[in-house]
Amino acid sequence: MNNACVLMTCPMFTYLEQELETRFKLIKLWDHSSSKTEFFNNYSSSIKAVVGNTKVGADAKLIDSLPNLEIVASYSVGLDKIDLDKCKQRGIKVTNTPDVLTDDVADLAIGLALAVLRKVCVCDRFVRSGNWISGDFGLATKFSGKSVGIVGLGRIGSEIAKRAEAFQCPISYHSRSKKPNTNYKYYSNIVDLAANCEILVVACALTEETHHIVNRKVIDALGPKGFLINIARGAHVDEPELVSALLEGRLGGAGLDVFENEPEPPEKLFALDNVVLVPHVGSDTEETSKAMADLVISNLEAHFKGEPLLTPVI
Repeated sequence: MNNACVLMTCPMFTYLEQELETRFKLIKLWDHSSSKTEFFNNYSSSIKAVVGNTKVGADAKLIDSLPNLEIVASYSVGLDKIDLDKCKQRGIKVTNTPDVLTDDVADLAIGLALAVLRKVCVCDRFVRSGNWISGDFGLATKFSGKSVGIVGLGRIGSEIAKRAEAFQCPISYHSRSKKPNTNYKYYSNIVDLAANCEILVVACALTEETHHIVNRKVIDALGPKGFLINIARGAHVDEPELVSALLEGRLGGAGLDVFENEPEPPEKLFALDNVVLVPHVGSDTEETSKAMADLVISNLEAHFKGEPLLTPVI
């Protein structure tokens, strides 16, 4: 067991917690929620590593409270919950868990699109309620062949594109710059992308530039026959604008894995049959959760052994 003191910011995955406990001196922040002042007085100088995730990462306040912090290991690919500038200033290393979760998130994006367009959840309720005996369900919308626009053609966006291509969907995309080695149509303006696709999938990283990148103009460009799929971060979408567009029929439907104020999505969405809501589970499979946990642990072990990190961010 390494004597290094590791702070886990919130409950994540039991396997990760158990493996950290066998390898390091693990401190669970949520066990000390009653008295944060006492906690930092007792432990702040001994903590050398922080393990965070999409819920609780490492903000400037936490980093400033830990004078001997050496590394932040995120149990996530996203970095929006970590103050990277503060880490750079302090020389603190940062790792995340890319690649191992790409397939699961891409799978869910396609699953949400199918669920929304084919009304899978509404059909399920129709059967369970006993309404089938009274007559047929009605018609849904075809997914195969629909034009798909992807916001962010990175690891996950590229895998979404490959999956959509298998459904004979024409692919286009928007990103900061045109990607080499791809034949997908590039739009330098997201409004133009939305105006020229039927399904808009948000798959980019959350930054200051991409905050509310899907605004009213984008939603209106997508239009009443268009569908929005978001498997990235809730803050990519101007949520009040999305809600009003759905309520007013200015948008055809939405499949959402992420929300601006998790775990409290807008209640006005609950009654809408053209919306599918899932609780930020893009990477939440047994197989991927274990792979992510193993990557977090391997990065920490490499750091404390003085070896190169497996997935360094900074």
